[in-house]
Amino acid sequence: MKGIQMKKQLSATLTLSPWWRRSTIFVFVCGMAVLIFMSVQAYRYAPPIPEMVVDTGGKIIFSGRDIEAGQQVFLKYALMQNGSIWGHGSYLGPDFSAQYLHELSIDAGNAIAGQEGIDISSMGAEQRSLIDARIAGLLKENRYNPVSKQLTFIDPEKASYQRQLKVWTDFFLMPTTNAGLPIKYIHDPEEIRQLTAFFAWTAWASVAKRPDKPYSYTNNFPYDPVVGNNLTADALLWSALSVAMLLAGLALVLFIFGKFNYLGWKGEHGSVHSHMLPGGVTAGQKATIKYCLVVALLFLAQVMIGGALAHYRAEPGNFYGIDLAQYLPSNILRTWHLQLAIFWIATAYVAGGLLLASSLGQNEPRGQSVGIHILFWALVVLVIGSLAGELLGIHQVFGSLWSWFGHQGWEFLELGRFWQIVLVIGLSFWLWLLYRAIAPALKDPERREIGLLFMAGAAAIPFFYMPAFFFGSTTNFTVVDTWRFWIIHLWVEGFFELFVTVLVAVTFYQLGVVRRINAVRVIYMDAILFLSGGIIGTAHHWYWTGQANFTMALAAMFSALEVVPLTLLTLDAWDFIKLTGTREMTGTPKKTIPHKWAFYFLMAVGFWNFVGAGIFGFLINMPVVSYFEAGTILTLNHGHAALLGAFGMLGMALLVLALRHALTEAQWAVPEKFIRISFWGLNVGLALMVITNLFPVGVLQLWDVLENGYWHARSLEFIGQDRIRQLEWWSLPSHVVLIALGVVPMVIASGLTWLKIRKV
Repeated sequence: MKGIQMKKQLSATLTLSPWWRRSTIFVFVCGMAVLIFMSVQAYRYAPPIPEMVVDTGGKIIFSGRDIEAGQQVFLKYALMQNGSIWGHGSYLGPDFSAQYLHELSIDAGNAIAGQEGIDISSMGAEQRSLIDARIAGLLKENRYNPVSKQLTFIDPEKASYQRQLKVWTDFFLMPTTNAGLPIKYIHDPEEIRQLTAFFAWTAWASVAKRPDKPYSYTNNFPYDPVVGNNLTADALLWSALSVAMLLAGLALVLFIFGKFNYLGWKGEHGSVHSHMLPGGVTAGQKATIKYCLVVALLFLAQVMIGGALAHYRAEPGNFYGIDLAQYLPSNILRTWHLQLAIFWIATAYVAGGLLLASSLGQNEPRGQSVGIHILFWALVVLVIGSLAGELLGIHQVFGSLWSWFGHQGWEFLELGRFWQIVLVIGLSFWLWLLYRAIAPALKDPERREIGLLFMAGAAAIPFFYMPAFFFGSTTNFTVVDTWRFWIIHLWVEGFFELFVTVLVAVTFYQLGVVRRINAVRVIYMDAILFLSGGIIGTAHHWYWTGQANFTMALAAMFSALEVVPLTLLTLDAWDFIKLTGTREMTGTPKKTIPHKWAFYFLMAVGFWNFVGAGIFGFLINMPVVSYFEAGTILTLNHGHAALLGAFGMLGMALLVLALRHALTEAQWAVPEKFIRISFWGLNVGLALMVITNLFPVGVLQLWDVLENGYWHARSLEFIGQDRIRQLEWWSLPSHVVLIALGVVPMVIASGLTWLKIRKV
């Protein structure tokens, strides 16, 4: 009996069940069907944009066209890279919707007190409570008529709109009042009027009750007890059930891992031939080395800009005696910081894909290196052109074509529509180059499945960028944020992460440390785990952006499952250690892997993925926390630990893999010293950034939300506190370590390798 069981287990380890493929397809199709349904519902449940906003006498205050034009002003001046709407955007300036709502509550309170003959400055707690209840009663009432499509503002709302024209005019006067925008950044009275109309609409949607519902269009976000915006019962319920969902998912997966002990990155006991011998580069692989140098240089530019950007929080208006806002305002620096991060990480993946495709295909096609050179220069044009366009765009150089060639205004999708088209064309050309290189593997029964998975993972990248073209500058903000997070979450955290798994699996297979069956099985397993929670979990970004409440229910439940595969990375860590050859496997001789630093970076990926996306991500994903936290520094904390820690470290792993593959043992001796320094510099620098700045400031800001309301925690009054400024200065050592000991050595190693390759 025991012998039969051992034979079955051995058979399972050597034969791939068709249910892996079927289960992956099932999870993908079901997840996409639900996500598409929720996305379509956003058009139905989005807060309506009235054709006219009128006073109680029927006189027009502003029109729906003014609201749309105000959104365009918001975008073309890149204000989403200064502040935020409904918690989505930048963290330097205020949340414009929350700040407008707070100003409105003050005006409503003054009007009520005036009617009652009460002096607000001398009110007691009981009177204040009564006034707040009256304020909430006035503002919570929804006076939108769906038949006439008119929204009626009562007198306090009208008076507040007129007063806030000056409030927002003054906001744009000086960098010290707006966290780093140029002097008199927006000074046209008509643009101020339209922008204020847009802010007024976002504030109205934040507080007015949905028809037949006890909460607002944004599920009572932002938190502001004065206007009656408090956490809903639904948010509490689905937060509790999401924890139950997480525990159930963990229990199930750990049971499966215990039952089938061949799952995971299991090393090869016998001798397997490596197809990636150091120094044996093809012409195409040699052409990818200049990509590595560009990756390192873009990374350096990004972290330098990040350091300057952090200075706007520590000392706005004064960059070591320089008025930086007049040359590089905070919104363009944040734009470049985000765009450069996307560019250098994506470039590393592009280069890694080309390198591994040639290795997996084994017979590089004629002219492949020429195509790689062409793609490289297209990338250079894209990076320089889009970054320059964004700078010129915020100065309104392109006129009515600002969204095409300048700054499109949406966070993470800042590059103009023209440059987005160039990006998709470039990615499609990259996909064609991958197919040319990998075509021989698709004809080989041994390599066909892993080759098809490689191509499927790569094809998802240009294809799932297409939602970036589904909206324009006047599309309802709720609808835009729906499609925007198809890019930010589904494209980056879903299909990019899946492609990462494929790249790692192909790397291990080509290095000869795992069998093909193990590599393929891990790809399918990670696809099932990542996509089961990640596709529908995209909607956790939509809790407060004007979507229906059932979106919160599904998002909370399935986003909790995203933690499950990240938890399993702790199991991968030990497998990675064994695969490097740094620990002997029982009964087998110790292996020496020449690509050990690439493995170390992969271990760092696992660690930061679990910490950044797992711990810090789950911390802020539950509705009960997200309601108070969205758009605070805790989001920034999660973003840095996950984006740089996971995707960035994987980019570094691919870069190091390419550099090591290009050089012989003797040539590698000097670059390796810089790689070693870079590995520790990047990880220690990122850890210090999280420990000394991002996490503690995020916790203090969350506490301020609970104490004083969301508007206050997002105001310059909070950022300007001495203890917050002090914590910003405490982050300086982490920036120095990250830049000087992390990125600069990687630039040197890449440069040395490129110079050595050019001489060959």
